[in-house]
Amino acid sequence: MRQWTVDAFAAGPFLGNPACVVEPFERWPDDGWMQALARENNQAETAFLRRTDDPARFDLRWFTPGQEVDLCGHATLGAAHALWAEMASAAPDLAFDTRSGPLFVRRTGDLYEMDFPAHVPRPYEVPAGLAEALGATPVEVLAGRYLLVVLPDAAAVHAVSPDLKALATIRGEAGEVGHVIVCAPAEAGDDVDVVDRFFAPGCGVDEDPATGSAHCILAPFWAERLGRSTVRFRQVFPTRGGEIETEARGDRVLLRGRAVTTIESRLRV
Repeated sequence: MRQWTVDAFAAGPFLGNPACVVEPFERWPDDGWMQALARENNQAETAFLRRTDDPARFDLRWFTPGQEVDLCGHATLGAAHALWAEMASAAPDLAFDTRSGPLFVRRTGDLYEMDFPAHVPRPYEVPAGLAEALGATPVEVLAGRYLLVVLPDAAAVHAVSPDLKALATIRGEAGEVGHVIVCAPAEAGDDVDVVDRFFAPGCGVDEDPATGSAHCILAPFWAERLGRSTVRFRQVFPTRGGEIETEARGDRVLLRGRAVTTIESRLRV
């Protein structure tokens, strides 16, 4: 059985966010086996696909090294890229049935475009210990699927060096523990609108390099704040980072980015 490592939301290799994508199964293997492989891969997510009767539609699940998760953007992008670029899928569009409902991916020029559910954040009282855990004072705190923390400027986002053990105990409104986005407007003259980072020690990922699910929250917030539907983001994970363009469309979000395969491997178990 083959497996690929795909850098998603990446302008080139060794950028963006790597995800492992396993060749599609006819039926799901044991959950413990999938969790063990995700732990062995030690990437933020490993994507597992199951075939359906429709060659353009797959069941999709995602595992971090620590647990199965309900939504993962970069590993969905990686799965679509692997199906088209590595497994020669002829489908013009792909659909994935997941624990977060149906997700859709299509190709538009040299970009992949994903259609995901939007998670509009709401103002939220600053949780006790959040500022101390981040080492930064929030300008605003909102809650959606994850906590969203607005900082005063791009420099503050770059400078965040959290106490991850403390951050892992911070609970948001939706009940997710230890999942925190920090963001701010980009510097004047930058070619993006917003810079952000995502910390998820609550699910075993200290900091994620490029996170689709986080931008399902960021997109509607910044679209309203900036007064336009399309917003360009740079997730500024040190040494990697990712480029994500979003378009808010009511209760859905379009996420656009590139992907590149860096590793092809063969499982012996």
